[in-house]
Amino acid sequence: MPYQTFRQEYLQMPVVTRAYMTACVITTLAVQLDLVSPFQLYFNPILIIKQCQLWRLITTFLFFGTIGFNFFFNMIFTYRYCRMLEEGSFRGRTADFVMMFIFGGICMIIFAFFVNLLFLGHAFTIMLVYVWSRRNPFVRMNFFGLLNFQAPYLPWVLLGFSVLLGNAIWVDMIGMAVGHMYYFAEDVFPQLRGGFRILKTPQILKTLFDAHAEDPDYTPLPEDRPGGFNWGQVGNVQ
Repeated sequence: MPYQTFRQEYLQMPVVTRAYMTACVITTLAVQLDLVSPFQLYFNPILIIKQCQLWRLITTFLFFGTIGFNFFFNMIFTYRYCRMLEEGSFRGRTADFVMMFIFGGICMIIFAFFVNLLFLGHAFTIMLVYVWSRRNPFVRMNFFGLLNFQAPYLPWVLLGFSVLLGNAIWVDMIGMAVGHMYYFAEDVFPQLRGGFRILKTPQILKTLFDAHAEDPDYTPLPEDRPGGFNWGQVGNVQ
């Protein structure tokens, strides 16, 4: 029964969320089983440029550390907010969601050339959280039953939590900066006088990802319906 429930939940994930989560879990398990080493995965500009180890441009976003609290914490957040974005504001626009992934990845890679960051998965998660929070400004949040606030403050709360855990502040700051760049380019600038949409999704992505008709029987997640949700109900973090 648990296997069937997990399998059903897995198959119900939207395509981009499922692909990204699967890649992250497989990468972490490969490291845990000593099939690969983190030294083969981390972002290293010298090895990328001089030895053409281009896979590092991708694997830097897939490894969240060995299995433990930080790994599960990041996986829960990544799954939750990636899925809510894909099934919410990006519903029926999978190609645009993939374009957001590409934009975010490229911007973070550029930042990483100037800031000494080895893995960018956590920053990518913060970017997803930031974009969701700005697009859902009236949702009430609860953090570990201690703090109540509205969604736009969530990235800052997570930043404070990261500081308490002793993590580098630059990782969260880069995620928030890239998230704001995307939010401004997509949601703010086009609404200004003389503004226009800066990011254009290539037709090839639309052909690959937006060919399926929308399901008329789709029911939005509770988080996407009016009235908000208790964000910290399952294990204090949902």
